[in-house]
Amino acid sequence: MKLQRLLHIIAIAIVAQLQACFVNDDLHIENDAHTNFDALWTIIDQHYCFFDYKGVDWDSVYNHYAPRISNNMSEQSFFNLCGEMLASLQDGHVNLSSAFGSTYYWKWFQDYPVNYDERIIHQNYLGFDFFVAGGITYKKLRDNIGYIYYDSFSSSISPTTLDYILAHFVTCDGIIIDVRNNGGGSLSNVEVIASRFITEPTLAGYLVHKTGPAHNDLSEPYPFYFEPAQGHILYGKPVAVLTNRHTFSAANNFVQVMKSLPQATIIGDRTGGGSGLPFTYNLPNGWNIRLSASPILDADGNDTEWGIEPHIKVDMAPDAQQTGHDAILECAIEHLIQATM
Repeated sequence: MKLQRLLHIIAIAIVAQLQACFVNDDLHIENDAHTNFDALWTIIDQHYCFFDYKGVDWDSVYNHYAPRISNNMSEQSFFNLCGEMLASLQDGHVNLSSAFGSTYYWKWFQDYPVNYDERIIHQNYLGFDFFVAGGITYKKLRDNIGYIYYDSFSSSISPTTLDYILAHFVTCDGIIIDVRNNGGGSLSNVEVIASRFITEPTLAGYLVHKTGPAHNDLSEPYPFYFEPAQGHILYGKPVAVLTNRHTFSAANNFVQVMKSLPQATIIGDRTGGGSGLPFTYNLPNGWNIRLSASPILDADGNDTEWGIEPHIKVDMAPDAQQTGHDAILECAIEHLIQATM
């Protein structure tokens, strides 16, 4: 099934489940801290999709935090305590948003090497002389290797733009696609780019959705396929995809798909994960809670919520800023040179 159609079906299923659980026009809801805390905990309890995968005891989390809730606490204190509770899910897709701020979980990348420095790339590899189009930075590097940097899958790319970029690299022996520090965005853009590196319909992964309030109420995995971009330029030569821990969400999904292609090699650090399709719900006080509602599995049926291991593990040196040397990019260039010999 095509990805966009499957995403639409799953979104309908999630909305229907939410309405079935929470809609009651005759119920009067008090708008106090206890009520909102219970609503937040219950929404997570019934709709979050990674409890079993992560081994989180959500009842124990409730027992730890509920006694600390008071209707007399300030709004900011209540918000901060809720954010502390949500951090126990260890999920960058879980955010509580209010009029005065949002909570974030940063440890999915915070405690790891950065493994990317834009200044080093621009100064020592691109020479501050490069093209930028559709959110993509690109240039031919030494040894007839093409380089693409895509900083966010939120940046839409037109088929025409991709044709221009790939035409620029048509004589190159290989292409580097750098998605380090790409925090995600639209899954449709994943398909737009990945479809240029396949020649036949390709199993890209599986989608799963919640079917009920229990933690293990999950649907059967639904396969989704990517098809070649018919009528547009395709690239079948070797490709290296560069990753770091800040490669997250839709960027993680892109790496997942590319890793399954025979001509693609993933180089760098383990990605940051974030394989759950996020969905947003409302609390009685008007705050919004975003959470991972539907797991996305790779083509082998594996979850990548904790990230994807590269084919070749490389870290940048601690003195990279002084030497101007990007060990991950250098490894990719050498790998592609060897692949074409």
